[in-house]
Amino acid sequence: METTTTSSGRVVVVTGGGTGIGRAAVRAFARQGATVVAVGRRPEPLRETAAGAPGAVHPYPADLTADGVPERLVRDVLAAHGRLDVLVNNAGVAVGGPLGTLGREVIGRLLETNLVAPVLLTQAAAPALRASRGTVVNVTTAVGQRGWPANSVYPATKSALETLTRCWALELAPDGVRVVAVAPGAIETPIADHTGLSPERREAIRAWQLAHTPLGRIGRPEEVAWAITALAAPDAAFLTGTVLPVDGGALVT
Repeated sequence: METTTTSSGRVVVVTGGGTGIGRAAVRAFARQGATVVAVGRRPEPLRETAAGAPGAVHPYPADLTADGVPERLVRDVLAAHGRLDVLVNNAGVAVGGPLGTLGREVIGRLLETNLVAPVLLTQAAAPALRASRGTVVNVTTAVGQRGWPANSVYPATKSALETLTRCWALELAPDGVRVVAVAPGAIETPIADHTGLSPERREAIRAWQLAHTPLGRIGRPEEVAWAITALAAPDAAFLTGTVLPVDGGALVT
């Protein structure tokens, strides 16, 4: 059977598409010929993502934690493009703090964005993905397989998303739908700017990450995007339930 590593003709939804890994993934899929719907809360970063993309990118400003939005997004994608082949659950927040400082609002925001929204969106997209025998790619974190003091809830939500990856892989396999995940390590993205940590604490964490990354550098969003598009490619048709670390070797130290 002839397969292909390109996304030509496919319709892809990427959440958190305005910056960082999401922006890189949107552009990587567009470069391969996919029609990409870039989802995010803020319209301007989405427009910037689309402006720098080498293909068809459609910004879709939305808050996926709001009632009914995941379902509406899927309806709009199908109405505009007729199908859905790949869903990338990338949107996430990394706010937090040490035990003793975590309020219900912070915990709720992390759970709603990093866990509840991907569940509801994947649930809404499942019928369309069954029809296309499509793929779900969840973006988790390599930190979830180790430990992150003073910011424990964020990796806990991402570890839960890895568990969902394995569960959904089993549940959807009979319908030909694959579910995989990419677990980034230390990547140069703006997410650290929104953790609520002081600049000094962020610098200390970055130094610790570098010291525990055998390749000795911080990764680039484009390197994670390569993994996302590779796992979603038709050539990866025998992969499901896989969680691929993209972390410069951090997990083997």
